Amino acid sequence: MITYQEAIDIITQHTFKVQTETVSLNDADGRVLAEDVIADRDLPPYDRVTMDGIAINFNAYDQGQRTFKIERTIGAGMPKSKLEDSSNCVQIMTGAIMPEGADTVIRYEDISIENEEATINEEVAHQQNIHFKGQDKKQGDIVLARGLTLGATEAIVAAAVGLSRLQVIKLPKAAIITTGDELVDIDDTPLDHQVRRSSNYGAQSVLKQWGIDSKQFHLRDDKALMIEEISHILEEYELVVITGGVSRGKFDYLPEVLDELGVVKHFHKVKQRPGKPFWFGTAANGHTVFALPGNPVSSFVCANAYIRPWLKASQNLAYELPSVRLMNDVVFKPDLTYFLECSISVSSEGLIEARTFRGNGSGDFANMTQADGFVVLPQGKTEFKAGEVYPYIAYRSTF
Repeated sequence: MITYQEAIDIITQHTFKVQTETVSLNDADGRVLAEDVIADRDLPPYDRVTMDGIAINFNAYDQGQRTFKIERTIGAGMPKSKLEDSSNCVQIMTGAIMPEGADTVIRYEDISIENEEATINEEVAHQQNIHFKGQDKKQGDIVLARGLTLGATEAIVAAAVGLSRLQVIKLPKAAIITTGDELVDIDDTPLDHQVRRSSNYGAQSVLKQWGIDSKQFHLRDDKALMIEEISHILEEYELVVITGGVSRGKFDYLPEVLDELGVVKHFHKVKQRPGKPFWFGTAANGHTVFALPGNPVSSFVCANAYIRPWLKASQNLAYELPSVRLMNDVVFKPDLTYFLECSISVSSEGLIEARTFRGNGSGDFANMTQADGFVVLPQGKTEFKAGEVYPYIAYRSTF
């Protein structure tokens, strides 16, 4: 049995083969950019006015002139024009092109206008209130570097350089498999010896948050049938997540099935609670298998704790857990890493704090709705004091 950190190290060494695809800008949020995005022209593309007001030739002001005759009004979207007389001014709006012959903008709040003349009432600095051509980026510069995770700000930049589609790292095609004769579908009425499938929907939701669509499968506890079905799934899906069937029960055929299908086992069992029976391996075609325990809490912990770093490493992204400060003491005597449910708040000092609570074991999925994530309490320690800081795995956005 290996440690939590050893499991992370192994998983992040067996990543999926990177492929790329082109997606609409509207569908690019959260995806990882697979190409450099280049500015097709200077940014901004012209000397851009940043305040509503008047534009003057600073030399006239510098020589003592304070009142300027207004030649015309220039708005955003109008072609570039010219200040005909350097002793005059133009009214000009935010976003407009600075006219030839003018080099300074004074906002309306600092002038008074009467009889088509503008009088400056405040001190003026040369070239104020102008965003100069190419000040941000020059034509041909990289504006978005490959490897960036795309979000709202990146969408703005991509749109500004004329890209409605972007090349991104292709996410793995995923299958989620449940096993067990005791499981029935959501819409079925379970008999006394049956329960509805639920762990698979937790795994599916977790993957969806990370941009991965998945297809659901359910297999009965029939070894021959499992071999046949899983062999087909392994051919088609780069990521296979299995819930249940990895313990030591008489009908837990999954480890045997995966071995017979040539899936290389990298480890089986981790020194942790919950989720000790977790299994990880790689098929001959490079496709990845995460076999999670069947209990809902165990399955959910393993999906959050292990699939995320695998996905990050595959896309060459850093993976580092945030830290939280314990608000209460915790005693845990087994020599295991402990994923403990907690709720999150922010202290008056601005620190993220975690208040832990105990559920009723790895089958107590109902109590997870009260939590925001898991605080990761390390192996090799039995007492964890309020005020101490530990890693945190979030499964709910709280801020």
